[in-house]
Amino acid sequence: MKLKLTGKHVITICFVFIIIVLYNQVLNKSELSENVTTVEGLHPELIYYTDLLVQMAAEEGIKVVITDDFRSFHEQDKLYAKGRSGEGNIVTHAKAGESFHNFGLAVDFALSTPENKVIWDLDYDGNGNSRSDWMEVVDIAKGLGFEWGGDWKHFKDYPHLQMDFGLSLNDLQRGKRPPEHSLTAGKDMTD
Repeated sequence: MKLKLTGKHVITICFVFIIIVLYNQVLNKSELSENVTTVEGLHPELIYYTDLLVQMAAEEGIKVVITDDFRSFHEQDKLYAKGRSGEGNIVTHAKAGESFHNFGLAVDFALSTPENKVIWDLDYDGNGNSRSDWMEVVDIAKGLGFEWGGDWKHFKDYPHLQMDFGLSLNDLQRGKRPPEHSLTAGKDMTD
């Protein structure tokens, strides 16, 4: 016996397949949302290492300003809209949930001049040692375990520093979180 498929049969099969796929996606999202820990600020490790970075840079005569840290999903979407549906230039390629800022694991920095002007000048040498203050800060940050957005192959994000604790964005989106004191265990967090 030959099975004859008509256009109606193909459409019905496709429709049922789409319904099954959509149902599974909704089911998976509801399972994820029940298990995801809400992030409401910068991770304690980032606070510790960011403060240490600012202190170590100051010892080199460089004043670092943290211009951004934790960012809510709503704030991320507003930033993503810049240069797209909103006014201004594109400043990020990350939608809500696609940035380490959204999980409290990233900061952005700038430099401050003696006149307290905040600058993003990669060549500025305010401490007069013939080295870029920006790159001195990056070197200190990398020594502390930060990843620098300026090393990224595609969208270079020069002010961006992050620690991923071995977790991918996919891990974070699925609710995995780094331990509260994984890197600073045994260190005095009040220094």
